[in-house]
Amino acid sequence: MFESNADLLHMLSGTGPVVLFVLVVLVLFSLLSWAIIFLKAGTIGKALSESRDFLDYFFDVASIDKVFGESENYSNGSLARVFRAGYIEYRALSDRKEDRLAEERIARAIRREANAESKRLSRYVSFLATVGNTAPFIGLFGTVWGIMHSFQSIGLTQSASLATVAPGIAEALVATAAGLAAAIPSVIAYNFFSRQIDTIERDLDDFSGEYLKSFLNELR
Repeated sequence: MFESNADLLHMLSGTGPVVLFVLVVLVLFSLLSWAIIFLKAGTIGKALSESRDFLDYFFDVASIDKVFGESENYSNGSLARVFRAGYIEYRALSDRKEDRLAEERIARAIRREANAESKRLSRYVSFLATVGNTAPFIGLFGTVWGIMHSFQSIGLTQSASLATVAPGIAEALVATAAGLAAAIPSVIAYNFFSRQIDTIERDLDDFSGEYLKSFLNELR
């Protein structure tokens, strides 16, 4: 293992500035991607699990006042956040006898918070798609440059020996591997998070209608 690491460091020590720049960019992409993956895994995971728990509680309790009191226990859940926004708007109504006006204001508050939740959960996820789409091509650029370096060495030395072409080929292979190493986890994570966010957004749409009905029943 130590010999492999030493060989890799020795290989990188002879890397040209262009391929070295490509590798630095890909390493930065990879580090940022993993940071986002860990961040969103916690955020989206809590939003999904707490939303499901809150939804079960919401349908088990008849009083929205009681649900509001317990909603703080689901502060990371998207459905609980939407519920609190609608409830606060409901309590802020000066004239609850105007059913149409009250319905519009509550619906607007619910929709606004649902949109905010979608944006919150989706934040930074698009960067994973960007890395997944661009990292292989950045690595490919480093690959092409490394191969060009090999041909240049052949032209300068008039020899096609392994010692002549090996440095350029090594650069090319390292750039290719770095591009794939950055892209593959990003694509997998992006697809996984996108499916989870879609699930939460569907739950928000379904919940908003049921939630608004419960307010209208309270107003009547």
